[in-house]
Amino acid sequence: MLYLSEMLNKPVIDARGVSIGTVSDLAITTGEMFPRVTAVAFIGPDKTPFILPWATFVEQFDGQAIRLTAPRDELRFSYLPPTELLLARDLLNKHIVDTQGRKVVQVNDLKLSDSTHSLRLLGAEVGTLGRLRRISPWLEKAALSLSQLVGNPLQESLIAWNYMDLLERDLSELKLSITHKRLNEIHPADVADILETLAPEQRSRVFKHLDKEAAAVTLSELEDEMQSDVIDAIEERSASDLLAEMDPDDAADIIQDLDHDKAERLLRLMGVEDSEMIRSLLGYHNESAGGLMTPEFSSAPEGATVNDAIEAIRAEDEDREGHYYLYLVDDERRLTGAVSLRKLLVHKGKTPLSDFATRDLITLTPEIDQHTVAETMSKYNLLAIPVVDENDVLLGVVTADDAMEVMQERER
Repeated sequence: MLYLSEMLNKPVIDARGVSIGTVSDLAITTGEMFPRVTAVAFIGPDKTPFILPWATFVEQFDGQAIRLTAPRDELRFSYLPPTELLLARDLLNKHIVDTQGRKVVQVNDLKLSDSTHSLRLLGAEVGTLGRLRRISPWLEKAALSLSQLVGNPLQESLIAWNYMDLLERDLSELKLSITHKRLNEIHPADVADILETLAPEQRSRVFKHLDKEAAAVTLSELEDEMQSDVIDAIEERSASDLLAEMDPDDAADIIQDLDHDKAERLLRLMGVEDSEMIRSLLGYHNESAGGLMTPEFSSAPEGATVNDAIEAIRAEDEDREGHYYLYLVDDERRLTGAVSLRKLLVHKGKTPLSDFATRDLITLTPEIDQHTVAETMSKYNLLAIPVVDENDVLLGVVTADDAMEVMQERER
């Protein structure tokens, strides 16, 4: 979490560790829902102003300085295009029209989110805390401590910068509004990064403007503790539709964290197929193979041909998770083999799948713990691994992305 006031006047350090100036501003592009920082402006020797492209030359802001990826003599300076703004020069201390609150407020600070891929502008701080922070960080902390002691803690007053529309390029007045199209243009993982930095009421308000597909992926990208908060904050029919849109294993994880009565209401609002699929996963511990697996997978009977398999795959949902293998099953749904999609494509249409299916398969039972699942997939370099019961009936599939999440959590 960053604020513009915390970055201004900080040193700019080149790759050799030499200070080449101090930060005077940050540039953003105005054509995005949550605008990316595109350049850093700084004052160099003899009070000479410079602008450097952010993505090209900025390695990080570590809280003390902006550190660059190249030495001073290898830097290539830039200029400010007409479609970009400087935050301090053009926005700080300016008045904006809060269209939701129907009032004019002053921008006291600007809040930024350091997401995985870029630094983005989240919103305008228009409250007391932003004003105090600008004066001195210790003054902000003192005011927070004092307000908590008297039982009336100061709250951040942030207007999310969902979309910035300049009124006739008059920088003294900006209008903030929500544009559905813009939000859905941002990758769901980046939207999740942004939502995680917002207050709960702002988070749910922005979330409602995602289309159903983007909302489902974004919800799965959020931290676990925030997922149920989002579901609780939206209308139940919308919440049920959203869970039905998600991969069943992700939806089941969220359902498990909800109050039992609410979980039941949401499941009853779903279609029978979606509800049954999610219910089938709720009996497994969420840190087991059963809790990780998805019951959606591609399968075919033993007697199927290549043409049969391709037609079956074409009929499936194009967003189905884990299209890596097609599994062969007998009449009792027992797993008998697997075919990689690559092999499926190189054989002629009338070739029986049984002619080239792999029979010696690595499988798991649903009660195996998730760390063993991840280690097994890593050891055998598998993109997906089937989960079977004691009779070898195919229950579901754990995919590589689920295993990767387990490994990442283990490293934290």
